[in-house]
Amino acid sequence: MRKPWMADITLLLVAVIWGTTFLIVQQAIASLPPNTFNAVRFTIAALFLLIIYFIRNRHRGQTYEWRGPLLRAGVILGFWLCLGYALQTVGLLYTSPSKAGFITGLSVVLVPLFSFLLLRERVKPFAIVGVILAAFGLYLLTQNQSFSFNLGDALVFFGAICFAMQIVSTGKYAPRFAALPLAITQLGTVGVMSWLYAFFFEDWSRAFDPAILFIPEVAFGLIITSIFATALAFLAQTALQKQTSSTRVALIFALEPVFAALTSYVFIHEVLSGRQLTGCLLIFTGMILAELPIQEWLRSFRQRKPNDGRESA
Repeated sequence: MRKPWMADITLLLVAVIWGTTFLIVQQAIASLPPNTFNAVRFTIAALFLLIIYFIRNRHRGQTYEWRGPLLRAGVILGFWLCLGYALQTVGLLYTSPSKAGFITGLSVVLVPLFSFLLLRERVKPFAIVGVILAAFGLYLLTQNQSFSFNLGDALVFFGAICFAMQIVSTGKYAPRFAALPLAITQLGTVGVMSWLYAFFFEDWSRAFDPAILFIPEVAFGLIITSIFATALAFLAQTALQKQTSSTRVALIFALEPVFAALTSYVFIHEVLSGRQLTGCLLIFTGMILAELPIQEWLRSFRQRKPNDGRESA
């Protein structure tokens, strides 16, 4: 019983870290261009995991894992992950961390839909209800008094779609390959793609300027996001999910936008309106309904329901 409990606590810490990074990234990209920041972040994360890989395998000589199929799978995962983080990071230039957290949480709701469209997996009725609630919640959360859709909200929403595609693709490829090489390939792909974008469209040279890198917000943001929120978080999710159920993992990660909102309230005193809070609640409820096996619970309850003593002797 101890292992699942410890796994849940560790994954909850991952959700806390991911929730707090919305504010951390927003402060860092005020000094470092968004995709340049991502390039540095994911390069550090990939190198960190690569060091772990070589330490683990220094006496084994295992290189058979790095084959074409694994590399192709890692590049596909990295492609969707790169698009997701690129859109989310740029979106944080135009929207608030708490709103970005809840909009990003929509990826949990979108996963069942994409799984049906791409993998032909059956869609649960409660997941459909969750999608409808989350869509209405998104409307309430992102509409201001003039009822115009904020550019940052739109970018983060499309980022959530990419994150959902990454989750679906992970479900397809992760069972086939070793977790650590797949994660390294995925994060390395994000790093390479981010460097390419930064080279052509941003002032990438700022990533090598000590005067910028040692700005407290930038240095702290890179350390937290690259090591803790990327390398260790993805590694923990891959390793610890084996010790607990997928439903519990999904419910724990559904708390990520809640921590994003709490962080914004504590550190920058961001207060959402009543309508926006209602939208957040609807999105959170939709996330829960999309993942909870409610139908299975109802079916199990009906099967265990007593027959009021009318059973024959």
